Amino acid sequence: MPTQIKYFIAQFLLICCFFSYAQTSELSENNQMNDSIESYLENASQSINQTRLEPALSNIINAKELALQQQDKIYIAKTNMVLAKLYRELGDLKKAEEQILDAIAFQNETNDEFMLVSSYTIYGSIATKLEKYKTALKFLEDAFIIAKKKDFKSQEGPIKLNLGLLALAQKKPELAIKHFNSGLPIINSFDQHYFKAKLYTNKARAQLSINQPDEAMKTNDLAMQIGEDMGYAEIRSECFELYSQIYERKEDYPASLENLRAHEKIKDALFNTNKEIIAQEAGAKLNLNENNVLIEELTEENIQQQRSLKLGRLTTILSIALITILSLLTLSLYKNNNLRARANELLQNKNTELILAKENAERASEAKVQFLSTITHELRTPLYAVTGLTHLLLEESPTPNQKEHLNSLKFSGEYLLSLINNILDLNKLEANKVELENTSFNLKKRINDVLIALGKSAKDRNNNLHYEFDESIPAKLKGDPLKVSQVLINLIGNSIKFTQNGDIWIRVKPISQIENKVSLSFEIEDNGVGISEKKQLSIFENFTQGSVQINRKFGGTGLGLSIVKNLLSLMDSEIKLESELGKGSKFLFDLKFEIFEDKSTNYTEEAKKIDYSIMIDKRILVVEDNKINQLITRKILEKNEIKCDVADNGDIAVNKTKENAFDLILMDIHMPGISGIEATKQIRKFNKEIPIIALTAVTLDDNLDEFYDNGFNDIIPKPYKTEEFFTKLHKALVKKQATA
Repeated sequence: MPTQIKYFIAQFLLICCFFSYAQTSELSENNQMNDSIESYLENASQSINQTRLEPALSNIINAKELALQQQDKIYIAKTNMVLAKLYRELGDLKKAEEQILDAIAFQNETNDEFMLVSSYTIYGSIATKLEKYKTALKFLEDAFIIAKKKDFKSQEGPIKLNLGLLALAQKKPELAIKHFNSGLPIINSFDQHYFKAKLYTNKARAQLSINQPDEAMKTNDLAMQIGEDMGYAEIRSECFELYSQIYERKEDYPASLENLRAHEKIKDALFNTNKEIIAQEAGAKLNLNENNVLIEELTEENIQQQRSLKLGRLTTILSIALITILSLLTLSLYKNNNLRARANELLQNKNTELILAKENAERASEAKVQFLSTITHELRTPLYAVTGLTHLLLEESPTPNQKEHLNSLKFSGEYLLSLINNILDLNKLEANKVELENTSFNLKKRINDVLIALGKSAKDRNNNLHYEFDESIPAKLKGDPLKVSQVLINLIGNSIKFTQNGDIWIRVKPISQIENKVSLSFEIEDNGVGISEKKQLSIFENFTQGSVQINRKFGGTGLGLSIVKNLLSLMDSEIKLESELGKGSKFLFDLKFEIFEDKSTNYTEEAKKIDYSIMIDKRILVVEDNKINQLITRKILEKNEIKCDVADNGDIAVNKTKENAFDLILMDIHMPGISGIEATKQIRKFNKEIPIIALTAVTLDDNLDEFYDNGFNDIIPKPYKTEEFFTKLHKALVKKQATA
């Protein structure tokens, strides 16, 4: 028995040696093939720049054969990129687009960000030629953002060049020159001669289009010099064409004609003799209908032969091992089959249990969504009474002690409203019912307002807030200010909550700005308690906090970071966390905005312009089933000398409207009997002129169209701000008075 064991060990070691040799040999062979592919692609790119398209095609075919043989997606993508450039030069933009989209798909799959930036840039140039200007701008913007973020400095120059070409194609020569000027120093620093020559020719074209022929002549001279030094025949052809146009602008027609002839001569030499032939050769050797650069039939036989040789060598080695261990495996397989049969039976049982659990979870999720939608409405109605009565009592000159208690009540009501909103927001985010707004706002002021609101909390915990806002960021941005504020309130509030006698930094910096779009980075950093490495993995889940002790010490629901994560995901961003226990935490995220100025209503400013005399003695019917809400609304109206009548439900409201002349109706939605919507529909049958405003605690996002379609003139959500309340009342009454 010991002799047999030694024999098996010796054979095993021998097999390992064979395998090691085979793998080393194969690795060396792969490295050589990779070097060959790189060499072919570099030669192809240089040939394209020099408009030698026939050798370019030959090199691409060789590179593609090797890439397909290795089944290497990175090199297949690189070959697609160069082939897209070739078809762009041949003028076959459709095929060029197919190739570059294939390259982008492979690079996204392999996460090759450096080459992805190049592909985005190439696609931007192709989309520009196809007059797909929005697509071109999107891909060039994305390329610039990645290049900036990853510090791919060499890529920024070509991106700027193509942004200039896009602007030129869109008849924006001044913007084109701006892009060219910003890209030139980068292209110079990396000695990118071809891009530099292209930049100069197109800058000259832009200068000529804004009637600067002398400047265009100087710029074109620089391009011609590079074209002659580097052998770029296409650049020289473009330069002669531009000289012809410049001299024509200067009314020097003989010089214009001479340069036009020189341009035609080079163009004929470059394209007339070989472009059509190369296109036919490419069509014969490349299968473009199936999005593969090379017809696999041309290389399949060679690939199969090489695979057969490798397979034969491995088969010889493996045969020795198989003969040796086959007898030992037989018994093992028999035992494994018995174990597998038992495991399969167990798995089937578990699978059945999982299916049942999944169905139960889905039903529970649906029930949760319905429950939260109902309960938040039911909570908001009494909360309206709390906040409304508190507001009224604070205006009635309470004693200092009473004022202190009322302020505490107000704070509690606001905290409860915040909790309800958090639960509702999370419910809507999980149900994919949240939509982004797109309004203008001042980001610096918005963050400053957040800091003012959180200032007392920070002061109570003896924390210092440090606000660093880059002044180069445009004053007005277009986006969703409410959700930006919500994200910042949660993150900064968390930092204040978990920091004592410390510092909190809020930093906003620009990443990039292209035309009317800007990308910004946000950082919220503190030197508080920090988060353990283990908890960092789950801290963004619902109802999760650092630990049970933290929950008891600091309180809270654990919903804030979950809402932040979901909101940022909605805005095409993601939250990142850097933290060390005992040393603080840093939260980072990026956001994109448009530079825009909106003209939406500012109710605080609008309220200052209200002529309250118009509302004096006006008759308003308040339709509300809740007695406290009736009392609050009546008092607010009567305080401003408005006459008020009340209806407890929709049926009474319809009858009172028939029997009395009201100037306006404030209509609740959910009431016993018929709803506010049904009551409005009945009133509209006999009175189409009276303004009806929905005064409701329902969530408006999903119901706006329904309200307006059923006869409402406007909507005031509860709990409401008095500025918005009186602005909308005033607007409705003025409009009614004007049409009377």
